[in-house]
Amino acid sequence: MPMEGHQVRSKVPGNYVFIKSFRTIDPDRTALVASFASNNLVIVCSIQLLLTSADMFDRVPYLIFGVPHPADITELILPKSCSITFPNGKDDLMNFEVSIRPDEGYYFGGTFLFTFQVSPIYPHEAPKVKCKTKVYHPNIDLEGNVCLNILREDWKPVLNINTVIYGLYHLFTEPNYEDPLNHDAAAVLRDNPKMFESNVRRAMAGGYVGQTFFARCM
Repeated sequence: MPMEGHQVRSKVPGNYVFIKSFRTIDPDRTALVASFASNNLVIVCSIQLLLTSADMFDRVPYLIFGVPHPADITELILPKSCSITFPNGKDDLMNFEVSIRPDEGYYFGGTFLFTFQVSPIYPHEAPKVKCKTKVYHPNIDLEGNVCLNILREDWKPVLNINTVIYGLYHLFTEPNYEDPLNHDAAAVLRDNPKMFESNVRRAMAGGYVGQTFFARCM
């Protein structure tokens, strides 16, 4: 816990916490009065809190400024076939990659990489997600754009990164031909599921589907 009267550089990039006062009530609780300021030292707000742990103090600036706390990203409860990496290191939690390896369905055995860019106003805006792996899929186009309703009109602030990852995983276990980005793949899935399965396997193994080449992702 910081000393009274100290200015503390928040772990939230570009923001500061000014400790006005705090007093220990008992070993588990601390009363804190603090101000939170942006990088130009303009006071955003002043609050009084009853903290129940040292970790809570660390989380307060993230709540005030609407930035994901490191634990919210690094301690996600992911499907066992998904993993998360931070190409720029864990100091940059707003940009990360998620690898999905479906364990059932048409895409079983493949590995698909997605990039996430988290908005400064998250969770009031959905993260931007693209698929880096070129994939034959009705809901993912050849440029990596993803058709997932919770990344568009159905996004709500109560949703989170975990929800998005599960939604992406669901696209591989149950691709949807009714809301396509790749209309050719959607038509094949709708009209000839056996041919769709063959096309998916050919694409994942590395090869052409029609005039389009897909790199191996198995």
